[in-house]
Amino acid sequence: MGKGVKTAVIGSVFAVMVGGAGYGAFNIVSALNGDGGSGGSEVKSGPPSGDEVKETSEKFFAAWEKGAAASAAAYTNNDGAARILLTAYADEAHITDVKITPGAAQKTTVPFTVKAKVSYQGDSKPLTYKSSLRVVRGLTTGKALVDWKPTVVHPELRTAQDTLVTSQSATPPIEAVDRDGKVLTKDKYPSLGPILDALRAKYGAKAGGTPGVELFVRHDGDGAPDTPLLTLSQGKAGKLQTTISASAQAAAETAVTKYANSSVVAVKPTTGEVLAVANHRDDGFNAAFEGAQPPGSTMKIITSAMLIDNGVTSMNGPAPCPDDAMWQGQTFRNIKNMEPNESATLANSFMRSCNTAFIKLIDEKPLTDESLTTEAQTRFGLGRDDWKTGITSVDGSVPAEAGPDRAANAIGQGKVTMNPLNMASVTATAITGTFRQPYLVSPKLDGRKLATAKGLPYNTASQLKQMMRLTATQGTAAPVMRGLGGDIGAKTGSAEVDNVATSNSWFTGFRDDVAAAAMTEQGGHGVDAAGPIVKAVLAAGG
Repeated sequence: MGKGVKTAVIGSVFAVMVGGAGYGAFNIVSALNGDGGSGGSEVKSGPPSGDEVKETSEKFFAAWEKGAAASAAAYTNNDGAARILLTAYADEAHITDVKITPGAAQKTTVPFTVKAKVSYQGDSKPLTYKSSLRVVRGLTTGKALVDWKPTVVHPELRTAQDTLVTSQSATPPIEAVDRDGKVLTKDKYPSLGPILDALRAKYGAKAGGTPGVELFVRHDGDGAPDTPLLTLSQGKAGKLQTTISASAQAAAETAVTKYANSSVVAVKPTTGEVLAVANHRDDGFNAAFEGAQPPGSTMKIITSAMLIDNGVTSMNGPAPCPDDAMWQGQTFRNIKNMEPNESATLANSFMRSCNTAFIKLIDEKPLTDESLTTEAQTRFGLGRDDWKTGITSVDGSVPAEAGPDRAANAIGQGKVTMNPLNMASVTATAITGTFRQPYLVSPKLDGRKLATAKGLPYNTASQLKQMMRLTATQGTAAPVMRGLGGDIGAKTGSAEVDNVATSNSWFTGFRDDVAAAAMTEQGGHGVDAAGPIVKAVLAAGG
């Protein structure tokens, strides 16, 4: 049929659609889209059958194996995105000789193994990895189609902007070592993977290595460092000394795997060195360093420091704990089954984590809307966006607030946000009286200037440390911290999140010269999830 004839036919069909019944018009559109022939057959609905899953996945795999990107993409529900990534698979990643072996389908999900070859400028290496796809019903066509996600092509492709590339690496490889010279690899310490990539991107050239040729994931969308997948020709790795403790890191890795969406950081209070950082997340996000979530009652460490520094009360001074407390029209309550105590001291209300005691005290003179912000910034070095840890990190936010948020901020809700790195640092500052900005790589390597703050008066720090000791031995943290030797202290926390039924679990503590903090999304109370993670890290020591 000539082009002009086809155009005329489509024009006539459009006229029928406008003037005819909706059902007939729908079937004509379906016919033009290849959804069926004449006879008014209905578009299929419901989950694809087992036969459809098998047929669609096999056709998709066959086209992919042949390098026919356009044909393979046509079997997906996002032809454009699939075509770009599958084309780059051959053209930019230089992956050939693809052989795909599907596993047993689990309803509409098909796991599979890819075996292929990567070749670039005379270098060649075999490539093997596992992935999976899901077959769904096309919304308009009713066809069985591969539900397109970048992870179909490779599990490390997490966003639409990610792509596979084979070339000379942008930076030399590194051999990262811990504080005692033990080699740190992503195979042995999986959650260190993104962190090691970030360290390589920043310090690869400074560490003295030379680049090789690699297959890697390029994360163009978020500025994240490349993720190496396969080395075709070795460059020379430069040695990079970190502050990590292999024993603490191993404990952190094991601990976070027991709770979904968990993160933990340990620091050495007397130096600021980061001893461990681990995340258990599907998205690869370094929530331990970059997260920003309300810290719940762990914030009461900073709030207590503010109360003591401003002469409002002291460790053994009054901090009554009623059932509820009102602040500018909003009522705040304690956790369920907490016994009120109108004669409570600050130490007692702190170790029991009484919300109302802190709400009632923030109205005392000379406190203002800015007092908590000032305490956090000038004493604890938080919220100024000036930490230089060696990789990307966020140093918390404690904004000055009026109204109900001023009260909410004092108990770690409202507009306050932290991450485990911040709270481990808070504990380190609280027990030593000195703010030492946490760091993962020595500033001597690149001459960066660490953040400073004036820290706490000796009297304040000694009271905070003693209140944390009481919390670990007699208060809310005692069930978790029991059995740990040495000088120990802790603070529990749980933070409510909008539209989420279960609160986030927070816990921070110290043992001798190690301070650690953890957060588990939807983990419940502090002792439920974050607490056991911190205990495991503290038990390992530094």
